[in-house]
Amino acid sequence: MDQKKDVQQANSEVARLGSMTSWQSVLFTALSIAGILLAIYHIFGFAFRGKVFLEAEYYWLFIGIFSAATFIYLPARKRVGPPPWYDVLLAALVLGICIFFFIHSRDMILMGWSNIPLGIVIWLLMMETARRAGGIPFFLVVLILGLYPLAAESFPGLLQGINYDFNSTMESHIFRSEGMMGITTKIVAEIILGFLVFAGVLLATGAGDFFIDLANSIFGKYRGGPAKVSVVASGFFGSLSGSVFSNIVGTGSITIRTMKKTGYPPHYAGAIEACASTGGTLMPPVMGAIAFVMAVTVGVEYRVIMVAAIIPSFLFYLGLLLQVDAYAAKTGLQGLPREEIPSMLAVLRRGWPFLTVLVFLIWGLLVMRWEYLAPWYASLLMIALSFLHRATWMTPAKLFATTRRIGELITQTAALILPVAFVVSALTITGVTGSMTSGLLALGGGHMFLILLLGIVACYIMGMAGLMIVAYIFLAVTLAPAIIAIGDLNPIAVHLFIVYYAMLAGITPPVAAAAFLGAAIAGASPMKTAMTAMRLGIVIYFVPFFFIFQPALVLQGNLWLLIYILPSCILGIILICAGSEGYLLVAGRVPTWMRVPLMGAGFMLSFPTPRITMIGLVLSAIMVIMLWAHNRKKGAGVQTPVPTP
Repeated sequence: MDQKKDVQQANSEVARLGSMTSWQSVLFTALSIAGILLAIYHIFGFAFRGKVFLEAEYYWLFIGIFSAATFIYLPARKRVGPPPWYDVLLAALVLGICIFFFIHSRDMILMGWSNIPLGIVIWLLMMETARRAGGIPFFLVVLILGLYPLAAESFPGLLQGINYDFNSTMESHIFRSEGMMGITTKIVAEIILGFLVFAGVLLATGAGDFFIDLANSIFGKYRGGPAKVSVVASGFFGSLSGSVFSNIVGTGSITIRTMKKTGYPPHYAGAIEACASTGGTLMPPVMGAIAFVMAVTVGVEYRVIMVAAIIPSFLFYLGLLLQVDAYAAKTGLQGLPREEIPSMLAVLRRGWPFLTVLVFLIWGLLVMRWEYLAPWYASLLMIALSFLHRATWMTPAKLFATTRRIGELITQTAALILPVAFVVSALTITGVTGSMTSGLLALGGGHMFLILLLGIVACYIMGMAGLMIVAYIFLAVTLAPAIIAIGDLNPIAVHLFIVYYAMLAGITPPVAAAAFLGAAIAGASPMKTAMTAMRLGIVIYFVPFFFIFQPALVLQGNLWLLIYILPSCILGIILICAGSEGYLLVAGRVPTWMRVPLMGAGFMLSFPTPRITMIGLVLSAIMVIMLWAHNRKKGAGVQTPVPTP
């Protein structure tokens, strides 16, 4: 693995618009405004001369506008300077063809109209947007899986499906509901869109700075305060932006510098930020795009997914906070100087509109059940409240910048999700999903844990290529039915299990793109940062096993079980983190020989079998007593300073 190349690739996520000329920036923003107004017109059901847009009509205009924006926003190759002329030409080409398809949308629906030559051109252009947004690995996976119908009958066993010729495959991919006229376009053009607008409005009005200041006012004074600020601020910020990379850049540029200033090694600071930002994509209330994909796939309201993710997110961030606290305790790191900590009262006085809007959004989702209309209403409320403080006024210049920021979010998301339609179409028309489900059952020999391990490996391999959404969609229609069938498990717990393990590749070597970006900002070794991130994020490796067998942890089934399951999981996470970091709250340092047994006992505490849980509880009590006695005898109590590594 070429680490220098990985760092350069991660750095490319930091900013894309800096080299645009003024007229190209205006063009990009104009496309963004047109796309947002179009979405409002369709989503809210406005009519022109008594007619509303059909879904296909709206989809083609949406695809054309934001695919054109992609060619202006995302460069064909790493370069310095404005977008070249051929990018503008490609933008005009994709927009023109999509307008032509928009004109024929009603014939497409009523009479099965299609134009294969132009459809092939659109397919080629969409594959290029996939390459620009997700890189070569993403491009290759979408290409190979998208063309799978051409040779489906030639594959053995569980990979075998029904063959289609090239023209039929293109027709399905481009013109039919199995492909671009179906669920993937609906997700980005209707369901996610409002949340992206909401995130853009919040960030433009200063929400990112507010949450960093709020976390500082709460945690800054405690030992390891800057690291705890990074964890909490990244959780909030990631929930709003839904993007791991923009989260690392947005908060990490501040928190990593502060952590290094107070004594954290560069690789540790970068790893903390990478882990916290990764978890933010599944942090309610907004979460990332994959949560909306899951809601549609499972067939439930988004609020159900949002509620289900509350406890797993809490457990993950609890584990991360415990580890950074343990590191600060064993190395003697202190909090920030009092003069650098903002007043909580002053922060709340300045930022109460952000909290008000978040409460309003949650109320709209959970109580009013507005679903994907809720973020649009919340965005309007945020714009109105911005006029209460002169610093946050939505002036024409700030509104222009906000629209451009929203356009960036939509463009990046659309460029990644729209090409996934080709994968969904290929899996659907070939019928391979059914054969893969039965094949996985046979391959696993009826053993639940073996099938789960096969799924984890598949999640990781696809996640390494940055294919979190592709990995989820593929496994949701193949692995999930097999797991649910053999274990009679809760569907939401199973689908969340897949999502969590698909997310792990961002902090797991050898790829670990999130960790490499954190390392680039921190000026640290990429691989050392990735290894540290994997250890810090250890809880996320265990939490999915907790809730897949205990659906009460995703607020499904018998919730009375939480009375003992949740405390047991919390105790288990405390022990797992203590074993990982080598320090246990109150008891002190953990000897090397005890670290792995302590982690094992912590895992047993959350095991679905009550007898194993009780054994874990007994073993945990014995080891904690032994640890306490060992440290008391040696005088190795809490907060024994040692040199910072």
